[in-house]
Order: sequence, then C-alpha cells, then structure tokens
Amino acid sequence: MTSTLRYNFGPGALVEQGTTKDIRHLVIVFGDQLDADSAAFDGFDPDHDVVLQMEVMEEASYIPQHKKRIAYFLASMRHFRHELVARGRRVHYVEIDDPSNTGQFETEIARAQRAFRPQRTVALEPGDWRVAEMLRRLPETPEIRTDRHFLCSREEFARFSEQHPRPVLETFYRAMRRKTGLLMDRAGRPVGGAWNFDRENRKAFGKIGPPIPPRPTCAPDRITTDVLRLVEQRFADSPGKIGDFDLPVTREQGLAQLDDFVSERLPLFGTYQDAMRSGEPFLFHSVLSGPLNLHRLRPLEVVEAALRNTSAPLNALEGFTRQIIGWREFVRGIYWQRMPHYAEENALDADLPMPKFYWTGQTDMRCLAEAIGHTIDHAYAHHIERLMVLGLFALLLGVRPYDVHRWHMSMFWDAIDWVSLPNTLGMSQHGDGGIVGTKPYAASGNYINRMSDHCRHCRFDPKLSVGEYACPFTTLYWNFLDKYRRRFASNIRMKNQYSNLARKDGAELRAIRRQADTITESVT
Repeated sequence: MTSTLRYNFGPGALVEQGTTKDIRHLVIVFGDQLDADSAAFDGFDPDHDVVLQMEVMEEASYIPQHKKRIAYFLASMRHFRHELVARGRRVHYVEIDDPSNTGQFETEIARAQRAFRPQRTVALEPGDWRVAEMLRRLPETPEIRTDRHFLCSREEFARFSEQHPRPVLETFYRAMRRKTGLLMDRAGRPVGGAWNFDRENRKAFGKIGPPIPPRPTCAPDRITTDVLRLVEQRFADSPGKIGDFDLPVTREQGLAQLDDFVSERLPLFGTYQDAMRSGEPFLFHSVLSGPLNLHRLRPLEVVEAALRNTSAPLNALEGFTRQIIGWREFVRGIYWQRMPHYAEENALDADLPMPKFYWTGQTDMRCLAEAIGHTIDHAYAHHIERLMVLGLFALLLGVRPYDVHRWHMSMFWDAIDWVSLPNTLGMSQHGDGGIVGTKPYAASGNYINRMSDHCRHCRFDPKLSVGEYACPFTTLYWNFLDKYRRRFASNIRMKNQYSNLARKDGAELRAIRRQADTITESVT
C-alpha cells in the first residue's frame, strides 16, 4: 500500500510531493555532516532520493549544553536545508518543536523508514561512537559511506597503526605531509629543511605585544534569529550566554572567516599560538574549528588557503598545517581505533568531579576566571587555555577524565565527540596512560605567568607553593609530581621536573601535601 508524505522544503512550508513508492534512497545527514558534496550524496537522484535531517531533543539535552552550541548546530542545519533545496534536493526536515518529533535519532529514522519505505537508507560515517551504535541498532541497517572530508580514512589509520604499534603524532604528521605534498619540496624534503618549527611558536606577548585584529562578525539573519528565540525559550536553563551570537552558520560565512584569518591573523599565529592575554579570547587563532567540525569547510581547502599567503612566515604556515592535517586527523584515528573502551580510560585513577566554578567562573584564580569567562561568554577558549589552564588545573586536581570531556562537550560550540575525547581524556588529562601524549602536560603557575599577563592581576603568587598567597597551580603541581613519582620519574621528558622535585626536603613536601588537600576540599 502506498502512503502520502509531506516534505519540508523551506521555513514553514510543507509541500505535497505525491506518493512514496518511488523513493530509492533515504539519505541521513547529521548535524556535523553539512557538506552538500559529501559521499552521502554520491549518485543522488532528485527525483527518487530524499534527504533526512533531524533536530532531536536527546542530542540537545543528553548533557547540559551551552546555549550557543545548541544554536550553532540548529542554525547551521537549517541553513544547510536551504542550500540543499536550492540544489533541487528533496529534504524531509524534522524541527525540534514539531509536535510529531519523537525526540531521538533512532525513532525518527525508523519513523522515516516506515513512512518513505526507501529501497536503501544511506548515511555518512558518524562523528560519535554513540550515534554509530544507534545506526547499527536500526531494524533496517543503513549503508555507511566513508567520510572523505578527512585526509586519512579509518582504514588508512589502522594500517598506519599496524606499522607503528605505538602511534606518535610526529611520525603520523610526517606521513601526512608526504601523502599530501603540503610544505614539501620537489625532492620530497620538508620545506625549510625541518618538519617542525614548534620551538619558534612559544612566544608570549610581553607587556605590550602586537595589536590584535578584530574578528569578522556574522550578523544573524531571520533563520538564525528564529533559532536564537527558540533556544532562549526552550533551553532557558542551559549554561552560557547567547545575546551576541555571531557564529558562521553558512559555508559562505565560514569561507569569509577563513579569508580573514589567512590575511589578518595567520602571519603572527605561529609565533603567539601559545600566548594568553586578559580580555582577549581569540587573539591570532583562526576560530575555524566549528565550521571544520561541521564539514562547512574542508581541511585541505583550509590549509591550501593558508599556504597561498606567501607573506606568512614558515613557522606560522607549518604550525597551522600541523594542527589541521596532523593533530586533527591523528586524534580522529585514535578515537575510532580505541572506542568504546577509550572513554573509560583513567590511567591515573582520578576520581574527583569537575569543580563547580567551571560552570560559573567564580574563582580567585585569575587565569581560570578569564578562561571560564571566555567559555561562558563565547562558548570558546583557544587551545592553550583549554590545555594549559582549564585542563591543567583539572589534571593536577585529579578530576575524572571523562568528566572533563563531558564539560568540554557541554561548553564549547565547536565540540564533537571524536575531537574532544582524545584531546581532553588523552592529551589534557593523560587518562589514556600515554596513547596520545608521551607525558602528562603538568606545569606550575610559573608557566601561566610566563605565557600570560594573568598573574599580574591575581592575588596568588606563582612562585609560592605554600602559604596564604601560594598559587594553587604551583601547590598542586608539586603535589602531582610527588604523588605520581613512581610512575613518571623515569620518563625522559620529565627528567628536569623530577630533578627539581628532588631538591625539596620532606618537611616542604609534607606542607605542600597539606595545602593541596585544603585546595581540593575548597573547590570540590
């Protein structure tokens, strides 16, 4: 028996399209797969295929989520619907406030399969293990297509891992440089005679520093404005602020931000990529992770755009290239190779919850108040704030690694599971015991003092580990080294740190332990 179905082609427009007997492919597009030229659309026939897009409450509420993160996904998805329709593709779009919406991917896909009765359901590889498992549970299992957005497929990374049983980023990065030919000369050697210019990318701003160029803004149009109103109404209790929403929700806006980064910020990006400055959440960073993670921009086009700036120094070009074709592809490979058990890794047996002030920013520690404030206001913090302020304190304190990941997923507009989990649990928290990073990123308050101006405005002294004005980072740092002495003292990359610890006598270490206990009790 043939049924009649209505396809949502535009804002508020439900257009009768006849019967469903001729539906060949039902093409599922999740919110982080917004590329009209992806493999999901290979062979798409406008007369016989239908796109399924879904806004479901489960995805917006399975963890608390920043209002801007929810709005970014919904606005991007709704704009993508219009792009598909402009290409002549039929789109069945389920909005989150549709009374018939069942609120879950699994039930919405099953409902669409029953209604359309397609010959085949097609989906791109999901970016979340949880979603991949959901697709496997469907009564009618979809055809899963390889996501060619990435430069290294899961199968290719598996082969790399067979050749390198202990995958190291630098080895993988060099393989990707050779594969793509990026920053390689005709003789197959790295441009500039070195693979890595990271030593040139660690400069602080000092007392003045260079001026920070303004970022381009993306004024909300009617579609985005409707989403913002919806989020304010339905997610009023969600964390974060939404009032100055200006995120790139279309491919055109993403490309405009790419052009601006390449011309205005890229030349100084490398030199100052690890620097921090009060009141400056973006600095010289590209802020392109959101459009990249939602597939609005493609990694190869982003790197190629950067390399066209012949006036940018090599340390900036190499540093940016390494982030995109090296680190980004590497952590994705680790995620899919190690899941689902990877999420349970907790090598250091950390057992504390996230401190409550991570949701409010109410702390006397200036660096943390600054980074958390950026997160609350912008749903963003740049990579060194994430790793060496927000992540560092959680590591030294002993927070459960997966809790750090969940907070990251909650509070950042660019967060996707495959990106966040290896970065937080692995690199930031060393929860995987050294799979992503060969040593924990442990540092004292002196590192933050060297790389920022935060300590000048803080009541704590980064040089002190004991006493009323001792910096909690410094206290917890020495306590961390002492606590895990047996585990890390033989790590060659931590030789200097343990040499410094050896200079402290028993009385000082006991005082540090007592103060560390006091700090822990006060923040958890």
